[in-house]
Amino acid sequence: MRDYRRSDGETIHLALGPFKVRLPFIHYRFEWPDYFQGLLMCAVDLAAIPLMTELLGMPFEVALAVVLLNGFLYLTHHLLGDPVVPGWITPAIPLLMAYCQTFPEGPERIHALIAFQLMLGLFCIGLGGTGLSRRVVQLVPPAIRAGVIIGAGIAAVITVFEAGGRFDSFPWTISIAIGAAFYIIFSRHFARLKANHASWYTLGKLGIFPIIVLAIIIAPLFGEAPWPSIEWGITSPDFATLWSDYTVFGLGMPPLIMFLQAIPTVLAAYIVLFGDVLQGKALLDEADDVRRDEHIDYDPDRAHLIFGGRNTTMSLIGPDVAMCGPLWAAMHVVIVERFKEGRKAMDSIFGGAGSFRWGTNTGLLLLPIVSLVQPILGIALALTLLIQGYVSVRIGVLAARSQRDLGIAGVIAAVLATRGATWAFAVGVVLCLLIYGRHFFTVENDRTFRHTDDEQEGDPD
Repeated sequence: MRDYRRSDGETIHLALGPFKVRLPFIHYRFEWPDYFQGLLMCAVDLAAIPLMTELLGMPFEVALAVVLLNGFLYLTHHLLGDPVVPGWITPAIPLLMAYCQTFPEGPERIHALIAFQLMLGLFCIGLGGTGLSRRVVQLVPPAIRAGVIIGAGIAAVITVFEAGGRFDSFPWTISIAIGAAFYIIFSRHFARLKANHASWYTLGKLGIFPIIVLAIIIAPLFGEAPWPSIEWGITSPDFATLWSDYTVFGLGMPPLIMFLQAIPTVLAAYIVLFGDVLQGKALLDEADDVRRDEHIDYDPDRAHLIFGGRNTTMSLIGPDVAMCGPLWAAMHVVIVERFKEGRKAMDSIFGGAGSFRWGTNTGLLLLPIVSLVQPILGIALALTLLIQGYVSVRIGVLAARSQRDLGIAGVIAAVLATRGATWAFAVGVVLCLLIYGRHFFTVENDRTFRHTDDEQEGDPD
């Protein structure tokens, strides 16, 4: 079997400035289980379509064009050296939709979205290009980091269970599917089954793929969705209408005042986005501790350049309500958990993340796949939100250094989930100043919050 490692343990690559280029089969082993997961998990990418049709009045085929463009840009992360599964800025979507709805539907609302996403993209590129993003990650107090991450998880769960939310539409399917997903991904009992039985090991390798298949079957049986009507061929996105009616090529650049109006929303969205950066780094640090055979180089500056470039590009060629985020937490944790099982399960984290995103892009092009998952788009979105919520809370708690940190984080999380990111950040700064005073970045004379050994090491019951 080919060895894709360098002598220092890092996966082979081509150096290109701040980027490390890795191509499938040349620089990493293609992971077929993750590719097949991606084929059906494109359902979550497609779940952005109802958001765009609702907010912007886009026809389905036009919104599909936006999803395809965004899907293509997802590949840039692993291809340029960022070892994550990228996704939306999910918790910030309600914030952005509320902002855009302050403008009349039509060209003015589209201009507002373009101005916001372009500002967000350039802001992130600026932080990554100057190296300030790494300093931001280091300078933000752990209490605020923990609060933002926990709050993002709580906000994701609220989105599913709020009155009139997705759980009310698919109660049985979501309950059964998320129960199965948590058992397969996180259960210690299932981990023992995988270790002792080849059939369970094979099922575990497929991650969330069998859960989507289960949802496709369960939803019609409970009358919560119709049976899929399979269509054959290749999808037909409408790029011509997208560029003529929804981009700067047809509408022109937004007026300067819209860029100024977008600044507060951009800053609030970045706070949430920053939580995803921290969460991605924390998950990779966990994996790096387990898999000593591969050195994982996660660079926040490089990540900012990539997702900043994605947002900038999409603002011009296909403004996207879901935005271009640094992490799809639910799928990233699925990939990381399988990576942690050893080199036999997944040779490189780049192989897992990259193969998965090649799979989602293939699925978006195949009409049989799109028509198969179309009835359960809301369920797929709910599953990823609930898995993200679980992971965010776990990682957020572990980010706290002390009991005081954890108390501050709880308040920040509640404010973030109920009042938005701007209020949460302000409350966090005030609480840190009141409680820690001049020791804003240190914990002196404080009782350390210790994590138990079996939580850290995952000892079986």
